[in-house]
Parts: sequence; structure tokens; C-alpha cells
Amino acid sequence: MRVDKFINTTNIVKKRSIAQDMCDSGVVCVNGSVAKSSRDVKVGDVIELKYFDGSKRYKVLEIPVLKSVPKSQSQKYAIEI
Repeated sequence: MRVDKFINTTNIVKKRSIAQDMCDSGVVCVNGSVAKSSRDVKVGDVIELKYFDGSKRYKVLEIPVLKSVPKSQSQKYAIEI
């Protein structure tokens, strides 16, 4: 699954267009390297989002099969570390 789609599907950001803009701006890293929006995400990868006041890191636990995931089930797919 693409990194921008994963970030959106697991409710880390609200819209996929925002996730794509974040990737294009270079604030999304996968396993320590800057990721383009088309980069594939696998189980075990660490996604880091860099903000002005800090950064957040998420570990990929599972790849969602559905187009959207309820917020109550987001922790099943990615957990903040």
C-alpha cells in the first residue's frame, strides 16, 4: 500500500491530499529516509511525520484491506511509538 494512502486510511491525517502534500514537502520518512507518496509500506516499517514542534513516529502493524478504517480500529494497523 502507498504511504500516503496508508496514512490517510489509518486516520493519521484526515485527507489523502494532505498526506500527498506532506510527502512532497519531505516531512514523511519511512525507516529513516524521506519517502515519496508512492512508496510502498510493509508490516514492521516505521513512519515518521515531522512537524514544526516535533515529530511523531508510527510502527506499521498490519496493512488495511478496506478503503477506510474506523477510528476505533486505527490502533490495529499503526501504533505511535
